[in-house]
Amino acid sequence: MNERIHPDVPPAEASLRLAEDEAVTLTSELIQIDTTNTGEADTVVGERAAAEYVAEKLSEVGYEVTYVESGAKGRGNVIARLPGADPGRGALLVHGHLDVVPADASEWSVHPFSGAVQDGYVWGRGAVDMKDMCAMTLAVARRLKRDGITPPRDIVFAFLADEEAGGLQGAQWLVDHRPELFEGCTEAIGEVGGFSVTFRDNVRAYLVETAEKGIAWMRLRVRGRAGHGSMVHEDNAVTRLTEAVARLGRHRFPLVMTDSVREFLAAVTELTGMEFPEDDIEGAVAKLGGLARIVGATLRDTANPTMLTAGYKANVIPSVAEAVVDCRVLPGRQEAFEREVAEILGPDVEREWVANLPPVETTFDGALVDTMHASILAEDPEAKLVPYMLSGGTDAKAFQRLGIRCFGFAPLQLPPDLDFSALFHGVDERVPVDALKFGTRVLDRFMRNC
Repeated sequence: MNERIHPDVPPAEASLRLAEDEAVTLTSELIQIDTTNTGEADTVVGERAAAEYVAEKLSEVGYEVTYVESGAKGRGNVIARLPGADPGRGALLVHGHLDVVPADASEWSVHPFSGAVQDGYVWGRGAVDMKDMCAMTLAVARRLKRDGITPPRDIVFAFLADEEAGGLQGAQWLVDHRPELFEGCTEAIGEVGGFSVTFRDNVRAYLVETAEKGIAWMRLRVRGRAGHGSMVHEDNAVTRLTEAVARLGRHRFPLVMTDSVREFLAAVTELTGMEFPEDDIEGAVAKLGGLARIVGATLRDTANPTMLTAGYKANVIPSVAEAVVDCRVLPGRQEAFEREVAEILGPDVEREWVANLPPVETTFDGALVDTMHASILAEDPEAKLVPYMLSGGTDAKAFQRLGIRCFGFAPLQLPPDLDFSALFHGVDERVPVDALKFGTRVLDRFMRNC
């Protein structure tokens, strides 16, 4: 089949080109499967259809597939293992999530679930977060099995549910209830890393995630006296809550230079000559363009109010008012962060952790990092790999509980003018076709040499 599709190239190269083409098709088709995760059980679409699609593609080439519904009906996960040459070595986990955040079609240039392939891009919700990586992984997994290629060690492929709501009904559930699926895994790669950033003078770096902030979603609650809206009320729950939320939302937590951020900034200085003086670190980081949004958010803890709930009638003062705050906490800062939040809110505001997932941090060294570098250099000889901290969170938070060393490595070579960070959860999310093909080649080499 490969020779028929690509008659002028050797079979091995034809097989790889087939995988590149498949990655584009698989990305488009996965986007077309709506896996919207609102975080609310009654409005979650569920990942089952996408998981069944992945399972079929894996089974088609000979994998033994495990399908698991985690936490609730329809929250589908697919796990498959490719045996390696040395079963005594720790296995590599390659994981991606199948769910996506909601999208308002009226705001998009194309329908967010069209999976349209046009203007050199694949468009749609999940194009970069993260059905692109799922598709590249699936394409390479199929190519390895189809061609009878044995990697140096076992590779476990995991396509997961519920990452966009913290993985409580996805990776976290699987780690708690089905840890045997990841038996022997010692290292892992997942999303939000391996993408290129072009600095001045065409210096291109590929960022590998070695750390990420902790997630602490917090529900605030204030209780007061209910009453008629026409009267004077000094104990209004809505007023007291909104004042407390405003104080927290305006607060700026202290600047903290973690080891991961220092290593990133030092690497950028070496590559570009840019300086990052600590007395104006935020001003210097702002010069990084679109990347400044991610890097800037790793300089301090954040607490952003995202939801308010109170009342049921215009002329009734409610007895309870609630808010939800999305908190992201730097490694080593949880206790200090909680003390600071308590001081800002005061004793009258009840606090409840809706989710509290720890930060992730590892060092940028070892054989796996060397293989990442070699795999990128084979496709982009001038490339430099740079470690960085992600301001968001991934399923790595679950897998580190199994003692797995986690990296973000979903390789993409991006156009210099593409504001990549703005595409995550953004309108007109899209991924370049050429970037998908590049990433497939890199992942293929990486998995064959891991």
